[in-house]
Amino acid sequence: MLVGLVSDSHGLADPKLRELFRGVALVLHAGDVVKPAVLDALADVAPVRAVRGNNDLGPSFDALPEFAVVELEALAALVVHDVGPRERPRGAVAALLRRHRPQLVVHGHSHRPGHALLDGVLFVNPGSAGPRRFSLPRTAARLEVRGRLVRVEWFDLAHDRPMPFGEPVSCTL
Repeated sequence: MLVGLVSDSHGLADPKLRELFRGVALVLHAGDVVKPAVLDALADVAPVRAVRGNNDLGPSFDALPEFAVVELEALAALVVHDVGPRERPRGAVAALLRRHRPQLVVHGHSHRPGHALLDGVLFVNPGSAGPRRFSLPRTAARLEVRGRLVRVEWFDLAHDRPMPFGEPVSCTL
């Protein structure tokens, strides 16, 4: 199963995401959508599960949940905008981790692409697909799930077409 991962669009429906997410079964958006047109553009590519970020204000986003638990083959993924420090998730997220026991957490908020494997849970931040902020890159990610094996690749959106960014990560959860 191939899944598109995106966060912190901040109103930018980057057309490069269409190419990057071609062939995915699902797109997970970890919040800070800001404009409904972003979700509409992603929905033209694949079904979208999105959560509300701290900048998703107003009636357009009332239907977005604070978190989502999504089954990805043999894995449960928790999608949430802000986990706080991964090593010490903030209270509400810590409670969600205890209640749902996901193997994967997709989050955003920091605009920093990356991952951490902590106590058997893979935390993945696709980075920010929105307008460039400070010196942080503009990125999104693709997740491949085969049973309990996952592979995550990040892509830089600053070029004419998405380019690999950093090293992919693979692990069994």
